[in-house]
Amino acid sequence: MGGVADDNLTNVLSTVGPRLRALRLERGLTLASLSGATGISQSTLSRLESGQRRPALELLLPLARTYGVPLDDLVGAPPTGDPRVHPRPFVRHGRTFVPLARNLGGLLAYKMIIPGRSPDDPLPEQRTHEGYEWLYVLAGKLRLVLGEHDLTLAAGEAAEFDTRVPHVFVSGGPRPTEVLSLFGPQGERLHVRARPARAD
Repeated sequence: MGGVADDNLTNVLSTVGPRLRALRLERGLTLASLSGATGISQSTLSRLESGQRRPALELLLPLARTYGVPLDDLVGAPPTGDPRVHPRPFVRHGRTFVPLARNLGGLLAYKMIIPGRSPDDPLPEQRTHEGYEWLYVLAGKLRLVLGEHDLTLAAGEAAEFDTRVPHVFVSGGPRPTEVLSLFGPQGERLHVRARPARAD
């Protein structure tokens, strides 16, 4: 039994590094800025993310506090039988993000509430980063500037794009816009099946 328990522990711990890296990239943090916020050296953070350093409580606690997530989320603790996701909203750059999944690695799912804006408000600068994003407008209008394209999406419309293309999106009017966002920090794309495959 000890061997099985040890294997399970090793499997859980092996996922911590990728989770930490995905969460840092999703929050747009560098190792240097994360080091400043947590007091953990950049080299230790790098070794944690690459799996070369075993995650310990004294390292995970300040990381969980800085990210504003439960410690269970960092280590990928197995569910206790309750399938419900208990979201802990957070605000970044004036936008409210409501996590829709426990998983911090791979595809990330959020409900995003973007404040309304006046047509006279300056458009934020376009940016690029690793990843692939899929947006679905739940309510309001979303203005998406993607490279040379300037689009306005209404409720019920969706867009998907490689985030290495310069982009910015804001509310398309004075009312807040609600958006469902699926984001793959390593460029994972969404695979949509419109209808079941036919059995031949």
